[in-house]
Amino acid sequence: MAALSPPGEPMSSRRWLTIVGIGEDGRAGLSPTATAALDAAEVVYGGRRHFELAGPLTAETRSWPSPIHEAYPGILARRGQPTCILATGDPFHYGIGAEIARLVPADEIAAFPQPSAFSLACTRLGWPLAECELVTLHGRALERIIPHLRPGASLLVLSWDGSTAAALAALLTARGFGASRITVLEAMGGPRERIRSARAEAFDLDRIDPLNTLATEVEGEAEGLPLAPGLDDALFENDGQLTKSEIRALTLSALRPQPGQHLWDIGAGAGSVSIEWMLRAPSLRATAIEAKPERAERIRRNALSLGVPGLSVVLGRAPDALDGLAPPDAVFIGGGVSEPGLIDLAAGALRPGGRFVANAVTLEGEVALLAAYAGRGGSLRRFTVGRAAPVGGLQGWRMAMPVTQWAWTKS
Repeated sequence: MAALSPPGEPMSSRRWLTIVGIGEDGRAGLSPTATAALDAAEVVYGGRRHFELAGPLTAETRSWPSPIHEAYPGILARRGQPTCILATGDPFHYGIGAEIARLVPADEIAAFPQPSAFSLACTRLGWPLAECELVTLHGRALERIIPHLRPGASLLVLSWDGSTAAALAALLTARGFGASRITVLEAMGGPRERIRSARAEAFDLDRIDPLNTLATEVEGEAEGLPLAPGLDDALFENDGQLTKSEIRALTLSALRPQPGQHLWDIGAGAGSVSIEWMLRAPSLRATAIEAKPERAERIRRNALSLGVPGLSVVLGRAPDALDGLAPPDAVFIGGGVSEPGLIDLAAGALRPGGRFVANAVTLEGEVALLAAYAGRGGSLRRFTVGRAAPVGGLQGWRMAMPVTQWAWTKS
């Protein structure tokens, strides 16, 4: 028997896989069509909690393994046979639906979503969903929240368990946002639903249900990270090997990041370029390659402090350290540009249409960039930055070393 199609659409034998979102009200909250699709399945995938909420079930139940992707071959092996996946709320909002849709054509899936935790939270608080920032910390590092922290922001956050709220409160307080109010919405939509709130700096809520969503109104004296590139140099722990803020902003502009792209930051120093690259959009990825162990550890600390814990750090000297890395959509060389063969090797690894930017302050590095420009084209620019500094009792310009920049797009 095939799974049922969505309302208003004729039943199709192609739709063998149903994805049913379920809430804390269980089977009672499902539509008749979703209930029929669930009961028509021969095999149901989900977590133990899902099976309890959807019971009684007559189908064979298969609990998710860890890691969850180990179940995917078994699901695909049932192609054409009625199969159901149970998920929490909206399966396509930080849920299993998006993963499955990469494996199974959409016209073979019948999906029956419930309101997401974000939607339920907004209905409880009277918040406009379109004006909230949505963040998931489930299975992810707490520091991912940092780029969203700025006064006036309304954050909706998916937790990893009952300890998330206290951890978030401590982070907010440490970063100057202790006045923020955290509302904990527990087990929404079911008989155990509870809503409580407290200021971050005096957070004292305990016995929080593992199934909870956090609503945070950010307040405090801190400014938060600006949206523009070229963060203040003081935000980066460094030993002097740092692409300075003005040059960094020009470099990010030359790299032209697009959503989903992967950057190689070669000779990363303090990691400032790769960190700012990742701050431009959540889907951007970067690999920082650094030869010195103490600098590699410093990059990791900077990445955590500035909210991009997903930055990959590779310890090693280019070009050897580039072997085996995922191909880049963009390459930046800020250190070691004069290393023989490095530009050619990185350019060869770059995906078609990718962007290559390299900076040099030494004559040897400039020679390498002049050769790249002569051989490959692109653009060549020189930047000089001056900053006002005391000269006795007066003020004068203190000029930094000029930076030569080569930028090129691979055809």
